[in-house]
Amino acid sequence: MEGSGRMVVTAVGVNSQTGIIFTLLGAGGEEEEKKDKKGKMQDGNVDASQSKAKQQDGAAAMEMQPLKSAEGGDADDKKKANMHKKEKSVLQGKLTKLAVQIGKAGLVMSAITVIILVLYFTVDTFVVNKKPWLPECTPVYVQYFVKFFIIGVTVLVVAVPEGLPLAVTISLAYSVKKMMKDNNLVRHLDACETMGNATAICSDKTGTLTTNRMTVVQAYVGDVHYKEIPDPSSINAKTMELLVNAIAINSAYTTKILPPEKEGALPRQVGNKTECGLLGFVLDLKQDYEPVRSQMPEEKLYKVYTFNSVRKSMSTVIKLPDESFRMYSKGASEIVLKKCCKILNGAGEPRVFRPRDRDEMVKKVIEPMACDGLRTICVAYRDFPSSPEPDWDNENDILNDLTCICVVGIEDPVRPEVPEAIRKCQRAGITVRMVTGDNINTARAIAIKCGIIHPGEDFLCLEGKEFNRRIRNEKGEIEQERIDKIWPKLRVLARSSPTDKHTLVKGIIDSTHTEQRQVVAVTGDGTNDGPALKKADVGFAMGIAGTDVAKEASDIILTDDNFSSIVKAVMWGRNVYDSISKFLQFQLTVNVVAVIVAFTGACITQDSPLKAVQMLWVNLIMDTFASLALATEPPTETLLLRKPYGRNKPLISRTMMKNILGHAVYQLTLIFTLLFVGEKMFQIDSGRNAPLHSPPSEHYTIIFNTFVMMQLFNEINARKIHGERNVFDGIFRNPIFCTIVLGTFAIQIVIVQFGGKPFSCSPLQLDQWMWCIFIGLGELVWGQVIATIPTSRLKFLKEAGRLTQKEEIPEEELNEDVEEIDHAERELRRGQILWFRGLNRIQTQIRVVKAFRSSLYEGLEKPESRTSIHNFMAHPEFRIEDSQPHIPLIDDTDLEEDAALKQNSSPPSSLNKNNSAIDSGINLTTDTSKSATSSSPGSPIHSLETSL
Repeated sequence: MEGSGRMVVTAVGVNSQTGIIFTLLGAGGEEEEKKDKKGKMQDGNVDASQSKAKQQDGAAAMEMQPLKSAEGGDADDKKKANMHKKEKSVLQGKLTKLAVQIGKAGLVMSAITVIILVLYFTVDTFVVNKKPWLPECTPVYVQYFVKFFIIGVTVLVVAVPEGLPLAVTISLAYSVKKMMKDNNLVRHLDACETMGNATAICSDKTGTLTTNRMTVVQAYVGDVHYKEIPDPSSINAKTMELLVNAIAINSAYTTKILPPEKEGALPRQVGNKTECGLLGFVLDLKQDYEPVRSQMPEEKLYKVYTFNSVRKSMSTVIKLPDESFRMYSKGASEIVLKKCCKILNGAGEPRVFRPRDRDEMVKKVIEPMACDGLRTICVAYRDFPSSPEPDWDNENDILNDLTCICVVGIEDPVRPEVPEAIRKCQRAGITVRMVTGDNINTARAIAIKCGIIHPGEDFLCLEGKEFNRRIRNEKGEIEQERIDKIWPKLRVLARSSPTDKHTLVKGIIDSTHTEQRQVVAVTGDGTNDGPALKKADVGFAMGIAGTDVAKEASDIILTDDNFSSIVKAVMWGRNVYDSISKFLQFQLTVNVVAVIVAFTGACITQDSPLKAVQMLWVNLIMDTFASLALATEPPTETLLLRKPYGRNKPLISRTMMKNILGHAVYQLTLIFTLLFVGEKMFQIDSGRNAPLHSPPSEHYTIIFNTFVMMQLFNEINARKIHGERNVFDGIFRNPIFCTIVLGTFAIQIVIVQFGGKPFSCSPLQLDQWMWCIFIGLGELVWGQVIATIPTSRLKFLKEAGRLTQKEEIPEEELNEDVEEIDHAERELRRGQILWFRGLNRIQTQIRVVKAFRSSLYEGLEKPESRTSIHNFMAHPEFRIEDSQPHIPLIDDTDLEEDAALKQNSSPPSSLNKNNSAIDSGINLTTDTSKSATSSSPGSPIHSLETSL
């Protein structure tokens, strides 16, 4: 500021902000390293000095090692072996367990079916009827056995839910595609599903909850306090002219309001945000600042007093046409008002402004504005005579006796849709927390406006320092017990560092304070948000203001940087869960009925009423078509009216189990009724005990057709899984569902009427078709009967598809750690490569300088061969012992330099247990015997100094 700087202090390597952030990005891997590799060293890669330093350090620190320039090696193999251990999502874990259970049950049923059919045929043919096994009858018997085997395989095919992965994929892919329209760019498919379980959201303030545009929202002009932007006609013309000139001239000319880039977007603010807000105020008053600036260009400004932290104001002096001077001033209202002795009244005339008036104005205008979270700016002016010319260097006299034009309240306004979005989140059982670098008063005011906190509630608003004081013990280590006392009530964390955000997210996720494990979503736009985004269950990066590191660490990118888009992600996440549950409810009903019909029919009539090809068609209906129909249901606002599912909530609730068993009872009753008395009802031949190659019977065709009709109408019932009565609600909002139901019905007509022997179908009469449809329609009526039965009375019903805590840990948490280690290595390598690229550029420049110098002083000094400048910066380098990085650097010439680097590398001090690089105070410990190059004439630092 004004050339008053005396010193520049920079941090490099792991001590810089980038280094700290990359350390945090790799924090998940460090703990695993400490657990798994404690006391171990890599063979042949740790020299004596490292071992000695490590023993002296007394900690099992993560070893640091420079990058290798050749690929390959054992570590890569280990890493490749770990790559397939990608973490299973909660939904995948539940579905896998459920599918295995259903598959086993189906295998048992199919095996029993085949055994019973074979025994029944064998006993009936060779024991009861005492028929001998004649060689010429062998082909016939083999055909019977093949038929029994086919029936068994058909039962297995129908029982095994091979459509589950398809349903999940379709549901996720459909959701991801639709989420793009809701400004959610999903980078990882399972993030969509995880958002359905979210219980907490840690959000940024600037740009996410607010518009990141400083805007004047209140003004005190002409003795009137306007709570909104005043109408231009209500302000006196003289006052308006002074106001426009004061704002247009007394601000940096580089600050501008430019037209929006896209149609319908907001105008772009360029330059100082506060000044942009004031210029925006001029535009809101239907005035233009450009003509004023063109009349008074920057070079004509007579004197400028720039803003600094001492003045808390900015002033500009101009020369008027009559040779007199006018000074415009603006700054913090409490500072500028003290220097005002007059104020413009409603008629635009100056009136006396006494200290008593100022106190009253502070009480009635400025304090209410501050309570609303506004930054108050006072705009004033003063006229000076042309002679004698004032002493412009005497600031105390110049910046005094001002006339106040107006006082404005500026804020970064909350996005209009945010309060409603946060209200929806809270109603859905999701706690929203604000984590910001802003001061606590502004953060609290914005949090109240957003609805994150409500006056009178029991909540905490903390600054970063106080937060750290509360969560750390005497040794400065973070304790989970201390975090557990804070996070449930914490709503606002102000003045927070990247480490604080990461610590909070990690603390909430690791907490055992609540019965359910918290599922945390985090929003962020800067590189410093990367660690928290990576650690969170779902990370939301900003698509417009977000940095590459933030986007890389995130799971979903908000293309409009808007918090309300997160609510849409929650809706889609819960919709994925519901879609899978709807599909399961429908499929399991078909499974139960088809398997019992095939099994019972085989046992009683030595044949299945549903033939193999028919069963495959049913399987196609319930797997492929149903997954497409039920997995593409659009989400509704009602999804946000219930609490989060939770990680260990079952996929099949007791209500769903009631629906499955209830509809199965209805379908089985009617199918067996048709099987045994159908021929009498319709006056047709019975198809029971028909010879091997007999033509299809009408009786069995009616059973098959009725079964399919019941599935079609039950598919409509399956649209509701929480006991709702109106199953047609929103059915026409899903054209895919309607198309599939009608298409399936049309194909069924073709199969029955024209399928013939391949489908074992005989054409039906119109009255027979009507009966089939009527019985199918009964499903809808029966569904209302089932909905009437209270689930609470059916105590015997069990839930299914739940992950126990024991199963959850090895499958998910451990793999999550493995994935974090891999990601840490990748991020650390990327950081190292960035450092090395910069260093290589410096090295190249030094070589050029040396080349010139050696040619100028040829014969005076022979250039020495020196070690790489990498040594200058390479202490410490990250190495995770389990996986050595093998990445080529800029070129192959670095091989020798890396060898020298390995000899001179020194171990770092260990990070503390909480992976907090800032608080651990990373030191660069060096072995003086090995790294004395820093002061020698041939060292890189000496080379750098002399060259430059």
